[in-house]
Amino acid sequence: MGKTVLITGGAGFIGAHLANELLANGYSVRVLDSLVPQVHGPERTRPPYLSREVDLIIADIRDAAALSRALSNVDQVVHLASRVGVGQSMYQIGEYTSVNNLGTAVLLQALTKQPVERLVVASSMSIYGEGLYHDSNGTVHMVRNRTIEQLKAGDWEIRDKWGRALTPVATPEDKLPTLASVYALSKYDQERMCLIVGEAYCLPTVALRFFNTYGPYQALSNPYTGVLSNFASRVLNGHAPLIFEDGLQQRDIVSVYDVATACRLALESPGAPGHALNISSGTPITVKEAAIRTIRAIGRPNIEPEITGKYRVGDIRHCFADISLVRQVLGWRPRVTLEQGLEDLASWLVGQTAVDDGVKARAELAERGLMV
Repeated sequence: MGKTVLITGGAGFIGAHLANELLANGYSVRVLDSLVPQVHGPERTRPPYLSREVDLIIADIRDAAALSRALSNVDQVVHLASRVGVGQSMYQIGEYTSVNNLGTAVLLQALTKQPVERLVVASSMSIYGEGLYHDSNGTVHMVRNRTIEQLKAGDWEIRDKWGRALTPVATPEDKLPTLASVYALSKYDQERMCLIVGEAYCLPTVALRFFNTYGPYQALSNPYTGVLSNFASRVLNGHAPLIFEDGLQQRDIVSVYDVATACRLALESPGAPGHALNISSGTPITVKEAAIRTIRAIGRPNIEPEITGKYRVGDIRHCFADISLVRQVLGWRPRVTLEQGLEDLASWLVGQTAVDDGVKARAELAERGLMV
């Protein structure tokens, strides 16, 4: 029998794919998940996509007693449990801080008493804020977030102090964080807390900075989940994907299958502990192009993206990953192309039901002055 891995938050779509990846490679898998209604619906029942080979414990990451039971006879831990959503984090401040920051602290406290061979924690590209930029001379700039005044004027691009637009370049792991939301702050706290405690207690720890992840099992009715699932939810309901700003902001999108492989390699690779690693495709795509490709994959050619010209507090303009370090440390590279991934996502979407709560989510932001 192989090693036993505990995945916190493992009933979510990344966790379920990771469970499949681990089971296929000889591991035993246990999951601790509270099955929050926003993701799993009000019934909070075991999701049908979670393998029956997985030992599921339904409990909150902040429940120390349940966590102690879940850690019994576990060899390794992958910590995915987190509230996810940049916009929502700006008005559910207590909830995000409690689950993400305190929940991680409770886990680490438990691991000081029930140590494991390795800990992998899910961090996020959101910690970078804006990505890396250079000017026309090739000089690299560490930039500040855009001001509300600039955004209200519809001036979307990052500029230098003389007002000249800068060019985005791939963002490496040594780029200093620019935390633009409560969510980003909480993910950075999760990452650093795990690496600090891991070093202090000789617990080999790896942080993986996930960029925009997509694929089957995403919560289509959760408006705060990934960008492609939000687009898919709108399209399945016959609505146009709604795009903030001008749609030309650049992101980096990665298949959940590649993310699952990266998590397994982080558990196995001897040189991984102590690192924080970007996990993404390394290829930028505009949000507008991502919406168009999603519409095309689902087969709704009569729908076109709607450019709203609005802005959410906490959003950034451009960020895409430099993945040279993870290639070196884990020997990992993305294998699923966007075309392949969208075809797979579209196949899964057949027969799926999506409640489009995007309008409600935007109204909540606007009511609090968090959407310009």
